[in-house]
Amino acid sequence: MSQQQSQFALLKSRRFLPYFATQALGAFNDNLFKNVLLLLIAFGGLAAQEESALYTNLAAGLFILPFFLFSPIAGQIADRHEKSQLIRLIKALEVVIMGLAATALFLDSAVMLLALLFLMGLQSALFGPVKFALLPQHLRAEELVGGNALVEMGTFLAILGGTIAAGLLFGLEQSKSWIAAGLVLLALLGYVSSRFIPQAKANDPGLVINWNPVSEIKHTIRKAKQTRSVYLSILAISWFWFLGASYLTQFPNFARDYLGGNTQIVTLLLTLFSLGVALGSLLCEKLSGHKIELGIVPIGSIGMSVFGIDLFFACQQLRVTEGMSAMAFIGAQENWRLMFDIAMISAFGGIYVVPLQALIQHRSDDRNRAQIIAANNMLNALLMVASAVVSILLLSVLKISLPLYFLILGVVNIVVAAHVYNQVPEFVLRFCTWMLSHTMYRVSHRDLEKIPDEGAAVLVCNHVSYVDALILAGCHHRPIRFVMDKSIAEMTGLKSFFKLAKTIAICSPKQDPETYETAFRRIKEELEGGHLVCIFPEGKLTKSGEIDEFKAGIERIIQETPVPVIPMALEGLWGSLFSHKDGHALTKRPKRFWSKVQVIAGDSLPPEEVTAPGLQRKVESLKDSLAV
Repeated sequence: MSQQQSQFALLKSRRFLPYFATQALGAFNDNLFKNVLLLLIAFGGLAAQEESALYTNLAAGLFILPFFLFSPIAGQIADRHEKSQLIRLIKALEVVIMGLAATALFLDSAVMLLALLFLMGLQSALFGPVKFALLPQHLRAEELVGGNALVEMGTFLAILGGTIAAGLLFGLEQSKSWIAAGLVLLALLGYVSSRFIPQAKANDPGLVINWNPVSEIKHTIRKAKQTRSVYLSILAISWFWFLGASYLTQFPNFARDYLGGNTQIVTLLLTLFSLGVALGSLLCEKLSGHKIELGIVPIGSIGMSVFGIDLFFACQQLRVTEGMSAMAFIGAQENWRLMFDIAMISAFGGIYVVPLQALIQHRSDDRNRAQIIAANNMLNALLMVASAVVSILLLSVLKISLPLYFLILGVVNIVVAAHVYNQVPEFVLRFCTWMLSHTMYRVSHRDLEKIPDEGAAVLVCNHVSYVDALILAGCHHRPIRFVMDKSIAEMTGLKSFFKLAKTIAICSPKQDPETYETAFRRIKEELEGGHLVCIFPEGKLTKSGEIDEFKAGIERIIQETPVPVIPMALEGLWGSLFSHKDGHALTKRPKRFWSKVQVIAGDSLPPEEVTAPGLQRKVESLKDSLAV
């Protein structure tokens, strides 16, 4: 998918459309069945009034329990087998379950319907790992964010659609016939669409499946922890589901106690929340520039907290009357702030969660990707249950008000986000580079696919300004270790940031021999660890705008650790606040914002062809091509 192409182009592709339809139809059907069952318990006489609360909580628990018990096993199955065929088998199981559910509706069997809800939870638990593990096999890396955004959008709109459809069908004459027909028809449509999903080979055909759910839960968590950024992303996604469940669960009570009590208001809040997630998810591709951009994750968490906290204050200025309709609620301007806050909480939630999902898919080991996703699903379910426990504690035991509860969620979100970003500094680094490249500069790049997606390599580039490293770091999805002058790396106010970015400080051997040798030792360690290392062989910022002589340090690096070298060039930063044009950098007033900056990568050079003069000529040629 080119940068000119919208993520919606995926909906025209067989690689994605049948998968998208299968997923959306399944989410719609899950929520139609679950909400119909809850309505039958509450209003349909399926349970005695004194038992309705018990049956409602039992239903919620039965649907989510399979995610704990069977997600790890489902992840193994998804890694062991070809995925398109596996999806068809899972969707065929849904057809059988919904056929039985249609029968149970006419039998008025609460026990049978609850058992079938458990089986639907099992079917969803089986489907979860395979559906997300399949995406990286059918989509290119630059399509993953757009694909995940569409899936997130489709899922939340399907949840909303299934919830609304349950209420509409429940109110019809001959409602059981309509509901039964809808459940079976949606299951059949999901199966038919799954028939068109292209093949996706097994990740690990020789995997021996451990059928013990308890021991496999521990094993799955251990695998997820092997890559720290992946594991912490899983925890961050699970926190999103904690927040989402906290808000969605409280909407009925919130509408009843604070917004006039009309059930239309509940539907309005659900609609605002679902549309917000859909909008935020779709914005991810635009904000991320068609790549997995972790820099927008902090933007998502900041937005969720800002509007989550403001929701408390919006509750203080509402204008409601008993039993007012949704249209009357919308018509009162005093209520717009609350509606906007709810939509923005979920929109920033979409911006927050989509890049994290794409990161898990992209950075997980191919052989056990589905098992890592299974760990994600399992922890998501755990945090959703935890949200119910916390809600009971705060609202029922401590008796706090719902607006205060919303305020607490917004504040705690700041604490959780700060902890995650402290543990994974890459989020902070990418956020700073994203902000820089979307405020002061407009950064475009060419041929960055020449930088390898895995394995060690050295990047060499001309040195124009103090923000060269930030610009380059923001252009590529892989973390880059930058070698920079010690005086820059230890600048007041920036030292901590450069330390987070794992920069390597260097200086001349005459100035500090120990720092000089330590730098080369660290460069060797990073390259042997399979990382990208970027150096500026000029050794200092240009004072003329032209490329200075490349020092021989690059030759020593390649002699000690023979790896490919990729020449790169920067254009557009000369004359900026951070360059030495017309005086020392950072001592002049900025002359302009939103300046155009270009980055280009050249062909990889094998170690045996690397010389300092040869690399200088390559970088000069690349720079000249940008100036044309």
